[in-house]
Amino acid sequence: MNRNTSLKPSSTLVSAGSALRSRIRFGLVTLVVIAVYWWSIQGMHFEGIQGTAGTVSKSILTGFLHPDWSFVYIPDGEDLLRGLLDTLVISVLGTVVAAVVCIPFAFWASSNMSRGLALSGSGKLVLSVIRVFPEIIVAILFIKAVGPGSFAGVLALGIHSVGMLGKLYSETIESIDRGPQEALIASGANRLQVLRYAVLPQVIPQFLSYSLYRFEINIRSATTLGLVGAGGIGTPLIFALQVRNWNRVGIILLGIIVLVILTDLISGWVRRKII
Repeated sequence: MNRNTSLKPSSTLVSAGSALRSRIRFGLVTLVVIAVYWWSIQGMHFEGIQGTAGTVSKSILTGFLHPDWSFVYIPDGEDLLRGLLDTLVISVLGTVVAAVVCIPFAFWASSNMSRGLALSGSGKLVLSVIRVFPEIIVAILFIKAVGPGSFAGVLALGIHSVGMLGKLYSETIESIDRGPQEALIASGANRLQVLRYAVLPQVIPQFLSYSLYRFEINIRSATTLGLVGAGGIGTPLIFALQVRNWNRVGIILLGIIVLVILTDLISGWVRRKII
């Protein structure tokens, strides 16, 4: 009884010391965050609000509340439906290109498929380098190479998506169950047979799910590629912004919202069916 009683004060002191260290650590982190925010604010140079800000803001709001419905369909010219269809096609093709091209990169970057840590590490490095540059930067590079238009948008989305999909694919490959693979190797199967009957059946459903998720992201990205001349609905959007046609900007943004919502709903439903 006395021995157990003598242990209680020491355990209480340990818990009190741990709580004190946690509070000190939290206080230090808080001070560092506040200091970083204060330093960032000091670098801002606010020169006041322009005199035309109220008029321009009112015009933008009026344009959004009264969209140009005549732009939805124009029989003999560029309209909203054609722009949204172009955006959708760019997203589909870019996602398909990335989903196919990234497969060998994914196996290259997988530690359980490559021979040696250095080989898989080099694959991970290549995928990291590919996904460093944003889609819009890649689109500008391809516009200089192949010219403005939808083809540059497809290449930009496809190449950029290879980096992210390849990373997700490689993580899926590394997490597979090794049991079927070891059983086939023990029965005398070669590498292609092991890949066909033990690896691919486990990873394909997850590959498809990641590709659909990337397609949702590419829909949003494709709407901005047109701002630099890579096709899609972004091209008429930048033209409308340049001439301050807020009514047309309003209908274009409304069309983008509808397209993104429908894509998310359909893609989510398909993913649930796959998984």
